[in-house]
Amino acid sequence: MANDELCWLPATELAAAIRRKKVSPLEVVDAVLARIEKLNATLNAYCTVTADSARREAKAAERALTRRSAKLGPLHGVPFSIKDLVITKGVRTTWGTRLYADHVPDEDAPIVERLKAAGGIMVGKTNTPMFGWIGATHNLLFGVTRNPWNADRTPGGSSGGAGAAVAAGMAPLAIGTDGGGSIRIPASFSGIFGLKPSYGRVPTYPFSGAWSLSHAGPMTRTAADAALMLNVLAGPDERDQYSLPPSGVDYVKALGGSLRGLRVAWSPTLGFAPVVDPEVLAASERATRRFRELGCRVEAADPQFPDPSGAWHAIFCGGIATRLAPYLADRRADIDPGLVKIIENALRWPATRYVQAWFDRLSFWDSVRKFFAKYDLLLTPTVACPPFKVGLDNPTEIAGTPIPDYGWIPFTYPFNMTGQPAASVPCGFTTDGLPIGLQIVGHRFDDATVLRAAAAFEKAQPWVDRRPPISEPPHRPLSPSPRPLPQRGRGLR
Repeated sequence: MANDELCWLPATELAAAIRRKKVSPLEVVDAVLARIEKLNATLNAYCTVTADSARREAKAAERALTRRSAKLGPLHGVPFSIKDLVITKGVRTTWGTRLYADHVPDEDAPIVERLKAAGGIMVGKTNTPMFGWIGATHNLLFGVTRNPWNADRTPGGSSGGAGAAVAAGMAPLAIGTDGGGSIRIPASFSGIFGLKPSYGRVPTYPFSGAWSLSHAGPMTRTAADAALMLNVLAGPDERDQYSLPPSGVDYVKALGGSLRGLRVAWSPTLGFAPVVDPEVLAASERATRRFRELGCRVEAADPQFPDPSGAWHAIFCGGIATRLAPYLADRRADIDPGLVKIIENALRWPATRYVQAWFDRLSFWDSVRKFFAKYDLLLTPTVACPPFKVGLDNPTEIAGTPIPDYGWIPFTYPFNMTGQPAASVPCGFTTDGLPIGLQIVGHRFDDATVLRAAAAFEKAQPWVDRRPPISEPPHRPLSPSPRPLPQRGRGLR
């Protein structure tokens, strides 16, 4: 098999081929690193590449294959990337900001530990906006990340580097985080699969400023790869007191089975989306027909949920502002201008606004809970628009209609408020060749049904063989990626 083709094999197939010694871990890692070297100057998906340690680990993985007594993990020899909001022992973690440009943690996050223990090989850290504050990916430290389908468009965010890397064949597995859509937005914009698991299913440490909203989860090219990752990632960790006990579910095995009889709601607005791009709406609506063909009982529904944007904004922005306020006086130039405005605004809020947001959140959940008493799954567009121009924090209009700041993500952040599992699956393309995603939302803690539905949809409407046109570097990031720095520090908690 040609080395470049190794970059496109799903992790499930790579892991099996490595176990059968059809391909070596070093061959796989070298192929991925060569593709990163070829494309990263264009995409700027990776802000740090750990080539030397990846090759060392790949050689050790090869040696383990020769030992009969070796216990091989489910990801033995498979490359993965980690978003730069997640700490990695001995490898720079900057949170996308100059404030922590030289920060090298002395421990791994639980999810990094688990991927390594399962035999996975980290090839680098992926770019993110400063503290994940927007749904695009650019920052003052590393510059702009570009979309493999069109380098003049954003791959979304805040896990945009992860989405671009997976979509471009620069490692089959990636870790993203999601406080308002930051796994699902780039999954939709990059044409890949992304799962925001149930809150607590995957332990997070250290906590982000928006800790009660933030989830960590897999970003992959197939639903089966995400299930394989979730088997590795899920389970409690003492560092995260909100992590859930073991579910007892094998998520890979749970992919099988029929969807026949599932009650599925389709909502194009959730009752409060200001506008949806016509091509996004049409592709999403066509995708719902697949679920009918799969035996689901699909019906259009208008949940009439109360608009949760005010509560989400107070919790998300208030948390980040609290973390960054101490830096405002002396390090203002190192904070994105839009984020400076958020901090200054939040500091003027009364304390009761934050408390009221929590009450509003509880009230919102009551509406969602009652709606899901009638349905097993909810389908929506993932994002209300196609990928927008690179370098923008947010789009200002959709199909000619002006929108508020979060008017383009009305389908994602509500389910950070509820903690439900939600996935984005590729469901089509615009006439300009830009990816469109369909969101699948499930009951609290029922990650298995969301994954099963995604796998069934993938089988009915395959997407994995569609590859982005990116090949040569016609563009350069707006600022170069600095070399890894050796200094150590603890960073934000």
